[in-house]
Amino acid sequence: MGKEQKARVIFHVDMDAFFASVEQRDHPEYRGKPLVIGGLSGRGVVSTCSYEARRYGVHSAMPMGEAQRRCPQAVFLPGDYARYRAVSAEVFRIFAAFAPVVEPLSIDEAFLDVTGMERLIESPRAYAVQLKETIRREVGLVASVGIAPNKFLAKIASDLEKPDGLVVVPPDAAGVRAFLWPLPVRRIWGVGEKTAARLAALHVRTVGDLARMDPARLRAQFGAKTAAQLHALSLGLDDRPVAPRGEAKSIGKEETFARDLRCQEDIDGVLLRLAEQVGWRLRRAGKKARTIQLKVRRGDFTTWTRSRTLAAPTCYDEDIYEAAVTLYRALAPAGGIRLLGISAQNFGAAEELSLFDAERPQKKENLYRAIDGLKQRFGENIIGHGHT
Repeated sequence: MGKEQKARVIFHVDMDAFFASVEQRDHPEYRGKPLVIGGLSGRGVVSTCSYEARRYGVHSAMPMGEAQRRCPQAVFLPGDYARYRAVSAEVFRIFAAFAPVVEPLSIDEAFLDVTGMERLIESPRAYAVQLKETIRREVGLVASVGIAPNKFLAKIASDLEKPDGLVVVPPDAAGVRAFLWPLPVRRIWGVGEKTAARLAALHVRTVGDLARMDPARLRAQFGAKTAAQLHALSLGLDDRPVAPRGEAKSIGKEETFARDLRCQEDIDGVLLRLAEQVGWRLRRAGKKARTIQLKVRRGDFTTWTRSRTLAAPTCYDEDIYEAAVTLYRALAPAGGIRLLGISAQNFGAAEELSLFDAERPQKKENLYRAIDGLKQRFGENIIGHGHT
């Protein structure tokens, strides 16, 4: 008899009113006010809007003229999509730090597969709270999270208590039914306005109604393929894996501080620690990088990124640290520092990726092997080089 498969633990994380929230974060004068983002020409449509605007019936894809009629007092903006992409990248770096497998769905949402991490976390709910708090602390935005045994249920769950929601679907069949069956049938993927109307004509208005419908009657109405899909989803069944899109193009580490850093010695110490962590991750991945990027954020959320391309690719802590310090000195930001980050990019070709180059002194090779051996056994923070 085969071993029973353990239930998966899937997060769907959705940034609440993402574009509008970025604008309200960066412009205090917009907070608490209806805010609408989209095309401002006569034929423009709403891209997104704040929750304050939604109370007036404004929603995505609405003609901008209609939004202006419904909420003339709103702030209307064309949007800064380059800035939204930059903030999205920050959010996705946090996702990658929390889950071994991340599947982006759009600029502001993703599936995270944390199956198998049960021994490392207190509980899925507690881990989701930690994730939400990290996003709030490091990026200044709010996310909603749905937790479920599959992608379909997790996505529904994340949408039920917005904004700042956290909904957990029990993994057992009875728990799934209790969660799913009372919901309107429109909650099911693929059930749009026309399909919902056809189902309503058959007295099917909730997911439970659909689950209890005679399969033969469902096939007669929608065909075998669609009927099978609808029936499976009505039971909460979805075996699609969380699938990442492509190989990571950078390896990095960031740190946000409880209090802004102002002392240069403290800043140098953080840069060294980050360089050691990035170097370790590069060596563990069997990669070397030609470009080192530094990220600096002040307490007012002003953010800079600066990069330096090296003469040869590296995976060594001191090379990464030297590049980061040089970039920081050149930037010379004024004021307290809220966040520092280092990332390694532009990975070298395969023939350049041997862990220790022949020209490196044997003593250095042995040192890194010893350090990496300790980190492999005890974790990446077990040892560092120190600095003067």
